[in-house]
Amino acid sequence: MSGNEHDQGPRAGPPEIAEAVSVLLIADPGKPTALAHKLAKKLPERLRHRDRNERRWTVSVRSEPYLSDEQADFADAIDAVEPSSENDDVVVYLTDLPRRDDTVPVVADVSAAHLFALVSIAAVGGIRIEDRVRAVAELAIAFVLGEPTLAPAGAQRRFPSQQIDSGTRYFAPRGLRRLRLLSGMVRANRPWRLVTGLSKVLVGAFATGAFALATNTIWQFADTMGPWRMSAATSLSITAMVLWLVLDHQLWERPTSPNERERSVLYNTATVVTLVIGVLVLHVALFGLLLLTASIALPPPLLSSTLGHAVSFSDYLTLAWLLASIATLGGALGSGLEDDTAVTDAAYGIRQRQRIEQTQKRSTKAQ
Repeated sequence: MSGNEHDQGPRAGPPEIAEAVSVLLIADPGKPTALAHKLAKKLPERLRHRDRNERRWTVSVRSEPYLSDEQADFADAIDAVEPSSENDDVVVYLTDLPRRDDTVPVVADVSAAHLFALVSIAAVGGIRIEDRVRAVAELAIAFVLGEPTLAPAGAQRRFPSQQIDSGTRYFAPRGLRRLRLLSGMVRANRPWRLVTGLSKVLVGAFATGAFALATNTIWQFADTMGPWRMSAATSLSITAMVLWLVLDHQLWERPTSPNERERSVLYNTATVVTLVIGVLVLHVALFGLLLLTASIALPPPLLSSTLGHAVSFSDYLTLAWLLASIATLGGALGSGLEDDTAVTDAAYGIRQRQRIEQTQKRSTKAQ
């Protein structure tokens, strides 16, 4: 058995007694691939538990992008993957592309004739993503094999379906569908990777804040600005940082036709939300570092002599708040020094163009 293959089921007795069913999970690189490996560890046991025939289930994973467009027809997806060329009984393709039918998010397209399912992980939302994608995958496998008992309880009711030319289409659960899709896209962007990738920005921003800490004028500003002005300064610094990242790394998607306008809005919204989350976490990290630095470097008597009143811990909190805002503005300039990969991974449009280039290269090699 390969390192990417997982199985579960009865081992006793001759092979002909324990029939084997193999499932291949094909996944786009990144979040879908990581999710596929998690599913591969749990699917065999879950399917065997509901399998009345007590077959031996085997699940393997392959990371490879096939679709260049989230709106590609399901028939084109079948032609691109060619599930009939695989040795596995069922092929499930996991993609982070936000597939939609008009404006309704599509969680899966399933073809029993081709033993194939295309699952969009973005459409399931941004929370409990592993459980939801696993439920969709199990529902798709049950449909492909014509065995409803393999599907999780209530899954058929939770995901509305309709017939399409190439099979059956399952939609996201009713209620807040567009918000669910957007949150799923942001989760697929993995904003925490943006934070860890902006190491040079963090260092540059901290240096800016530490330099400002040595100026007693900043102490007086922090003492007199008040919460509203401080909040405005924080909002301004975060907005400046996000705008700089978008412009400097060319993350903004511009529609080339009226038909692409809605997609561009969706992509740009997901990118901006991802960047805002990443910058907010960076801002909080700066606040903590500068609060620690101020507490160590500025003894209360020194700060009190400048402010003209006794100081408390709240004065250090206010000072660190202002310094973090100043440091974030300084970090925006430092973001131009950062490796593009750390930032562009947070943009759906950039990854879309990379996916198109990869599929075009594969098509060229195939020819």
